[in-house]
Amino acid sequence: MGHPKEFDKAGELLDIFRFKRDDEITQMMNRPEKRTVIGEELADVLYFVLRFVQMNNFDLLDELERKIEKNTERYPVKKSRDSNKKYNEF
Repeated sequence: MGHPKEFDKAGELLDIFRFKRDDEITQMMNRPEKRTVIGEELADVLYFVLRFVQMNNFDLLDELERKIEKNTERYPVKKSRDSNKKYNEF
């Protein structure tokens, strides 16, 4: 089963950054033409998310607050500060 072409928008944004080192990302962000492309992809993703939320009756603020609370429990500052470990690796 396929998925709407709009789902590909997040992938297009990810493709810009995939396998890039921090210095390469910094260089991209300093190039106005690349920032334009990134901005357009961000706008596409945001539009899709907002439209999806509207069409499927999500309260995005509630979802965000729940996720922040969940991450606060999973990633306590004392254990997770300066770490990229997943919550089940602490």
